[in-house]
Amino acid sequence: MCVMHSLIHECLHGVPSEVETIARDEGLVPRQAARAVARGRIAVLANPVRPHRIAAVGEGCRVKVNVNIGTSGQRCDPVLEMEKGRAALAEGADALMDLSTGGDLQAIRKEILTLDAPVGTVPIYEAVRRAGNVTDVDADLLFRVIREHCKQGVDFLTLHCGVNLQALDALKSDPRIMGVVSRGGSFHVAMMLSSGEENPLYAEFDYLLEILADTGVVISLGDGMRPGCMQDAERHAKATEYLTLGRLAKRSLDAGVQRMIEGPGHIPITQVGYNVKMIKELTDDAPLYLLGPLVTDIGAGYDHVVGAIGGAIACMNGADFLCMVSPSEHLALPDVQDIIEGTRVACLSAHIGDLARDPKGHYMQREVQMAEARRRLDWDEQFKLALFGERAKAVHVRDGETETCSMCGDLCALKIVDKLLPAPDVTPKKEE
Repeated sequence: MCVMHSLIHECLHGVPSEVETIARDEGLVPRQAARAVARGRIAVLANPVRPHRIAAVGEGCRVKVNVNIGTSGQRCDPVLEMEKGRAALAEGADALMDLSTGGDLQAIRKEILTLDAPVGTVPIYEAVRRAGNVTDVDADLLFRVIREHCKQGVDFLTLHCGVNLQALDALKSDPRIMGVVSRGGSFHVAMMLSSGEENPLYAEFDYLLEILADTGVVISLGDGMRPGCMQDAERHAKATEYLTLGRLAKRSLDAGVQRMIEGPGHIPITQVGYNVKMIKELTDDAPLYLLGPLVTDIGAGYDHVVGAIGGAIACMNGADFLCMVSPSEHLALPDVQDIIEGTRVACLSAHIGDLARDPKGHYMQREVQMAEARRRLDWDEQFKLALFGERAKAVHVRDGETETCSMCGDLCALKIVDKLLPAPDVTPKKEE
């Protein structure tokens, strides 16, 4: 396939303005950032159709956080979804995904695209709504919807290209308790079972790449066979999809299409690092985008915490992009407070991942400053340095303004020892 005039192609010959921007934001050398884009190690979420704050995902970049919003058939309130989107961005989210399945999907998406952030979608959702039934979706309709999303300004698309007949055979021969938990993945499985034919996104992958290369949209190769519970984590369907995504990642790069890889769902905490490293190896270190991972199945109501635990470990091992898990995961459509809480916890997880990946880098400077502020009992500085300072301040003042925290009071450990032991010099040493 001929490499079209894409951002990857531009990076082979220079440093495009988008790469200059992300290099400045991430503290990277522009030429090195351009080489990483050309090699498929960094994906830049920046559809040229609409101006907005762009984001880079991948090698050398800060771990990014995505937040899912969108209507459902049961709860359709576009105004509420916009409120959720604005709340997520205010709390530190880097990108949004519109997962709407109820109401006027084109109008809802148009409104969400006015927000100053990269936006992703899952086109199969709209294709199913237009067809009226998942088994009535055909290739022409699906590709038409994909093209419309690209032209409307969507920056990245989750496309379940790895849910093919081979993965379906693996699912049949090695059954799972939860079957298929990916909504998009289940749609493609239903289409294949009904027609007996291959997933059109896999069968016509070259045509799909032509659309994406022409529009500058990033493909997020979806994890349609991700496990939905601990017991399914070692079943064959997931590994079969991994291998397929590795091949599709190479074909995407060869076609000049930026790509990310999604995975891996519910897995035991002991398998998080292994799965991340395996996906990275199979895809030549393509940017990795994760929901969670969820490392226990019995945290209902606190799955945002469960996902943050798995996410921090995943980032430590090389994951690049975390999808926020809300407290209402597996229970209900999230409300605004769920979005706020889930976004904050995901941002904490991403920051912990950044610290693990670069323990002596600039992320540690803020940690050192917080330690010094705590030793001095400088509350204003602590609130300034905290990721969510207003929340920290609200907790601190519950028992009134005090010099120490109200738990220790006059028995403050810091005050007792401060006069007896000098503080160490934590000023970074200059290299000779």
